[in-house]
Amino acid sequence: MFAIVTIAGQQFKVEEGQELFVHQLEASEGDNLAFDQVHLIDNGGKVSVGTPVLNAKVNATVLGHAKGDKVLVFKKKRRKGYRKKNGHRQHFTKIKIDSIAV
Repeated sequence: MFAIVTIAGQQFKVEEGQELFVHQLEASEGDNLAFDQVHLIDNGGKVSVGTPVLNAKVNATVLGHAKGDKVLVFKKKRRKGYRKKNGHRQHFTKIKIDSIAV
């Protein structure tokens, strides 16, 4: 059984017991979360598609917070002596999918 759900503005394909990183959520470690924007559920070949969402919930537990790898942004204009180097590390929240309730 899997579902397509929107979490923090992005769509994820999730299954029960799966751990994944999503953009940082306002929740502390150990909190239980419920996501109600479920777009699709596949239950053993029986597919339910929402228009645009289904009346279902995906329950998850927050495992912790982390930072992603550094991404370098380098800007340059040729022959002008302009060079700008910038770095960025995205904040993520690690969650574990507990159940998919139809």
